[in-house]
Amino acid sequence: MKVKLCLFVFLSSIALAQNYNWVRHDSLVKAGINQIYGIEFDKAEKTFDIVIKEYPTHPSGKFFKAMITWWRILLDLEDESMDKKFYDQLQEVIDMCDKILEKNEKNIDAIFFKGGSIGFRGRLLGIRESWLKSALDGKEGLELVYRAYKADPKNVDVQLGFGIYHYYAEVIPQKYPAVKPFMIFFPKGDKKKGLSELEYVAWNGRYARIESRYFLMTLNFQFENDMDEARKWGKLLLAEFPNNPNFQKYYGLTYVKENNYKEAAKIFRDIYRKCLKGLPGYNKRYKREASYYIGMDYKLRDKVDSAAYYFEISEKLSRELDKKTESGFLINTVLYLGMLYDQMGQREKAIRYYNEVLKMRDRNNSHELARLYLKNPYRK
Repeated sequence: MKVKLCLFVFLSSIALAQNYNWVRHDSLVKAGINQIYGIEFDKAEKTFDIVIKEYPTHPSGKFFKAMITWWRILLDLEDESMDKKFYDQLQEVIDMCDKILEKNEKNIDAIFFKGGSIGFRGRLLGIRESWLKSALDGKEGLELVYRAYKADPKNVDVQLGFGIYHYYAEVIPQKYPAVKPFMIFFPKGDKKKGLSELEYVAWNGRYARIESRYFLMTLNFQFENDMDEARKWGKLLLAEFPNNPNFQKYYGLTYVKENNYKEAAKIFRDIYRKCLKGLPGYNKRYKREASYYIGMDYKLRDKVDSAAYYFEISEKLSRELDKKTESGFLINTVLYLGMLYDQMGQREKAIRYYNEVLKMRDRNNSHELARLYLKNPYRK
């Protein structure tokens, strides 16, 4: 009787797995992904809780729950308090995938989500400048991507891993020489090929389409110095997710890099308004940055009172946020406030700001300029 009961339970579990509604699964996952990029984290948590409940043997729910944590980290990279939670969540996905692969080493979903988990762990390790661990994760993740691609060449999403690796494997060692010794054990990079692969996924991906577009925006901004290309992807991202502060910030910074503060200020004023409204994700760091660039726009247009108003907001927020050392925002803001108060004829206040600059670390000749304006008041 016990044998018959066990057999019945076993067969029933197989039937249940086989009869999963995969159309619903796909719909839930896509909705949850959009909620993550839309910074609707509470909704995304509930969506992926449903995925985990209804598809308990599939790693997607737990993986995308980790992606919620990833985006919480991205919105404030200075805060490392969620790093352990993220690593633990990814390890849970990896362990789950390993159990699946013990039974079926060709299970594409298990290979894909294990590779994705290792890849994202490597990304955070790289951000934290743990280069060896990051490189090892990159190598293991790439091997899994190849396995997934070999098992299913039509799976477009796996090419995200190819694109990321091929691009970074060439670019990162050039930008960070400390990484070079590790790269002799890894496949050679090819940034042109990487960009091509990322673009293919950006147009054709199933789950990785938005992530590829985000990569293309940031890579073109940070490494390629191609602001037009960065804006192209930024526009597409903001068309779908207008209330993602990270997307907005990078879009605005493309104009800052071109010293086009008139256009940059339009973006940062919208970010500032959303900060005041308390929209999810629009935290003090975004308000600090937005007020700084709005102040820069007013300063360059010789709107002295308005510039001082926004720089004072940026200064106050910087003093709250800067924990280990003074940020560039704080140093520049204090120097600019001294210059602005000189322009307004408030010499004593200007002197206090210049002396404050000299107490901070030197940045872009800030000490030299402060000493100059202490001797001779700043005049435009």
